[in-house]
Amino acid sequence: MQIHNEKAKHTSKVLQNYNANHKGYITQSRTVVEIQNWLVSYLAELLFIKTDEIDITIPFDRYGLDSASVIGLTGDLERWLTIELEPTLIYDYPCVEALARHLAEQLKVEDSNNSQNDYSI
Repeated sequence: MQIHNEKAKHTSKVLQNYNANHKGYITQSRTVVEIQNWLVSYLAELLFIKTDEIDITIPFDRYGLDSASVIGLTGDLERWLTIELEPTLIYDYPCVEALARHLAEQLKVEDSNNSQNDYSI
């Protein structure tokens, strides 16, 4: 229980630190590169390694993420993107590159739908 609480505290700090360093992101839409950078920064800070040690083509499980870390990552990613994500998303898109591409496409679709709704009567 103590380990889980420490991980949760660290995960929250990771998101706070990232958000503090990346102010100005207000819109929901994100590019593949922005999402990749967020994921790489998040993983590097979570794992106490340098960002250049993260290979975006390597599956998340090869970095030793346990289920608690995956849940924390998904939750923090939801808050950053301001959308709801499926808990199994990281298993469906198992590396930074695949996940970022999927999310960027999903955000384009949602933004397009929101734009159409803005003009409806």
